[in-house]
Amino acid sequence: MTPIMLELLLRSLWETVLMTVASGVISLVAGLPLGLALVVTARGGIAENLWINRTVGAVINGFRSVPFIILLVALIPLTRLIVGTALGTWAAIVPLAIAATPYYARIAEVSLREVDRGLIDAVRAMGGNRWTIIREVLVPEALPGIVAGFTVTLVTLIGASAMAGAIGAGGLGDLAIRYGYQRFETSVMIAVVAVLIVLVCGIQWFGDRLVAKLDRR
Repeated sequence: MTPIMLELLLRSLWETVLMTVASGVISLVAGLPLGLALVVTARGGIAENLWINRTVGAVINGFRSVPFIILLVALIPLTRLIVGTALGTWAAIVPLAIAATPYYARIAEVSLREVDRGLIDAVRAMGGNRWTIIREVLVPEALPGIVAGFTVTLVTLIGASAMAGAIGAGGLGDLAIRYGYQRFETSVMIAVVAVLIVLVCGIQWFGDRLVAKLDRR
């Protein structure tokens, strides 16, 4: 691989990491509250409200049902409104975050539902209010699952960011399409695949180690 291609590979790697981290953080900040809302407003939840539960669930399911490549195109007007352009790394963060948020919300919901009901009842019996239960029981007890789910979300975002390269988002996907596919440079395609494998394995390894430290069982 030539020095120029190596420079392009490193720049594309940085763009992929930027897209993944930025959209991942947004999905965590927005998705976790949505997951909590689904759990606490469910039937028998600490703040039961089936209307809110069904409405939030329907919105989440609606976004999850749209294929990412279609969502990329459909959100172009919103992307332009937010970042001023529909092309480039920063523009790709908008659809990536919107696609990842409902995905992570459902993962967080599953982890939160697994919290022992007896612990919640015990805090209630001691006079704990809803916020105390969320802060002291639900989130801490579900934390290993929340972190594991976030790791899976980051890995999924890496694949989605590569797909976003098809519409000029930059990153490793864009490099693979422009040079590996369109210019038939096999070495570039192999290098991109190798970097993606290392990146995914690294994130998964770090996430697994963190989950093992957080798991108190």
